[in-house]
Amino acid sequence: MSQSIFLTGASGFVGRAVLKRLLADGVPVVAALRGNSELAGVSVPVVRFDNLDAAHDWGDSLAGCDVVIHAAARVHVMNDTEADPMAAFRKVNVDGTLALARQAAAAGVKRFVFISSIKVNGEGTPLGRPYTADDVPAPADPYGISKMEAEQGLQQLARDCAMEVVILRPVLVYGPGVKANFLAMMRWLDKGVPLPFGSIDNRRSLVALDNLVDLIVTCTRHPAAANQTFLVSDGEDLSTTQLLRRMARALGKPARLLPIPAWVLKTGAAMLGKRSLSQRLCGSLQVDIDKTRSLLGWVPPVKVDDALSLVARQYQENK
Repeated sequence: MSQSIFLTGASGFVGRAVLKRLLADGVPVVAALRGNSELAGVSVPVVRFDNLDAAHDWGDSLAGCDVVIHAAARVHVMNDTEADPMAAFRKVNVDGTLALARQAAAAGVKRFVFISSIKVNGEGTPLGRPYTADDVPAPADPYGISKMEAEQGLQQLARDCAMEVVILRPVLVYGPGVKANFLAMMRWLDKGVPLPFGSIDNRRSLVALDNLVDLIVTCTRHPAAANQTFLVSDGEDLSTTQLLRRMARALGKPARLLPIPAWVLKTGAAMLGKRSLSQRLCGSLQVDIDKTRSLLGWVPPVKVDDALSLVARQYQENK
């Protein structure tokens, strides 16, 4: 008998893909949407909320649901305009998450799958020394801190009640419809813009959207996932240079990459106040998914080049 899933953030980048997969698997889903968000071409029961905070009453919407997948969040943004970003992140990511989880437990939900972030571990790793799921958390910004505090609250709740908690910390997620820096790089490559990233010898873990979705669905039902924390990636780490070359190949375009030394880029970025951008482009952030593989028997089903081809195809169809 299929589990019934309560999915928050169902109109978001990850949430939409999770919803599509669950419906394809024949799993009954209740979708929680913020404000006037819509689900084009999908017919499922919908619960709407204006503010994801401690005061929100989920009422009877959780009744009969076996699993909550909590993908809604106040996400990390560049140049945050909030007067108190930490308070804003805590209101949604900590208070809102824990209020939902407590009400889920009271409603008899069996498992709560929380989509956290690798930012709980930190902002970067020395080359060849990846993060593991059991490392001591070291978040460096309000978003990462709020996700860590939510994790800690959920772990305590799991100790106090019968509801199981599963925590997933994804790295950078890419897939059809991806935005931000990933989309910007694809646009540059598509236009043939020469880029100064031909000599970057870092390593970054990434996760294709379909791989993340597959692990999320696995964690809704796998017995060994109960009360565990997992890191998730494609299982293949790439340098920025390698990623750009493979993105260009997926686009069918040449990669015009200039061999500028990484230290030159970092120095220039620091002078322009773009240190965090240079860290993402030149620094390493690797994760070890051995725990995910061994406990769950999980293998990323989609290869990097196949995932990049999907992104490139969608980009070219919609640009």
